Amino acid sequence: MSTKVVDTSLPLEYQTEQSKMNILGFWIFLGAEIILFATLFAVFFVLSERFAGGPTPQELFEIKDVLIETVLLLTSSFTCGLAIYEMRRSNVKGLLTWLIITLLLGAGFIFMEVSEFIHYVDEGATMQTSAFLSSFFVLLGTHGAHVSLGIGWATMIIIQILKRGITPVTARKTFIIGLYWHFLDVVWIFIFTFVYLARMVS
Repeated sequence: MSTKVVDTSLPLEYQTEQSKMNILGFWIFLGAEIILFATLFAVFFVLSERFAGGPTPQELFEIKDVLIETVLLLTSSFTCGLAIYEMRRSNVKGLLTWLIITLLLGAGFIFMEVSEFIHYVDEGATMQTSAFLSSFFVLLGTHGAHVSLGIGWATMIIIQILKRGITPVTARKTFIIGLYWHFLDVVWIFIFTFVYLARMVS
């Protein structure tokens, strides 16, 4: 009968070969995600000056709302890191607390982004208005969809932790969602810098 080899000198999420392979596989998946977002950024940069008589970034973007979105998402990255820290301390209550706070911040970000999109549409800025707005909505919509997926995914992990506690499997899943969440925050930093700030001052 075969037994699983467990290396207790490593963090819980890395202690089995299966976990190591799953985490490696997720890093490869993130590589594909980088290609996806790089493509969307490239399309945006090519089309960002094609307004077709529609609203320009200077007319649409409001730095206050974008800053709130940024603070919410970057703070959620910090709380996600605290969740991983508590997981490695085998503190179920701390892990769940910080994960839930992370999801609430993420939900706040999505609420702000949807409100922003509704405001733009009310101003007559839709995907059909110009090539700039088409590429803008696709880029930000793809990122927002990823954040929404992350919220649902992390919710299922929270349910598993409530049922099973912190195990090598739930630790691996929590660590992977943490990688995913940090990746989305990095993408947002690029969006904030090159889509919003750069267009506001140009």
